[in-house]
Amino acid sequence: MKPKVLGLVHTSAMLVPMFQQLCRDKLPGVEAFNIADDSLIKDVIRHGGLTPAIARRLLQHIFLAQDAGADYIMVTCSSVGPAVETASSLCQVPVLRIDQPMADKAVQLGTRIGVIATLSTTLEPTADLIRRRAAIAHKHVQLEPHLCEGAFDALVRGDAARHDAMIRDALVRLGQRADVIVLAQASMARVAEALDPRTVNVPILASPSIAFEYLAGALQRL
Repeated sequence: MKPKVLGLVHTSAMLVPMFQQLCRDKLPGVEAFNIADDSLIKDVIRHGGLTPAIARRLLQHIFLAQDAGADYIMVTCSSVGPAVETASSLCQVPVLRIDQPMADKAVQLGTRIGVIATLSTTLEPTADLIRRRAAIAHKHVQLEPHLCEGAFDALVRGDAARHDAMIRDALVRLGQRADVIVLAQASMARVAEALDPRTVNVPILASPSIAFEYLAGALQRL
């Protein structure tokens, strides 16, 4: 039987190695390819959010992934999530925004949900998604958003230690008042994985691993 093909669309080339490893570990037998365009997230930051022009370019990449033979497509950036939802209604194959399975799990786990991001352009789309997924589940939730200002800039200029320290501090603070914490960006997942579990006593959800658990089942059902 022909193996399933997963198309991954990224707004940062830095994330490609991490997702390649996740594909090898979590989706054995699935073929995967990557499309990366760093200009998308740079323009989102420059404009303070998603614009119609950025959304159009993202949709072009998604349709290219479909034309390249993807049976399933996932976009790995939360900042462009609304455009991903638009694409899902237009494509002939399923299209997933990476943070949707994470949002659903957060709603299942608690009512006080902490959301941490290093970009304001990611914080609000993630918070909005959680609110909408909670409404679908007929559940009232209270969000505790936290923006780590300067952490993304530190990561871009190569100061990963500074970035990671800011994320760790925010996780500790949020852990004192939330039932569950959501990491709004895939780039923060490794920080949570390296954290001493005794430091934060609530679940910390990172989108990559949860999305791949979801994909494993979704690809089987195709």
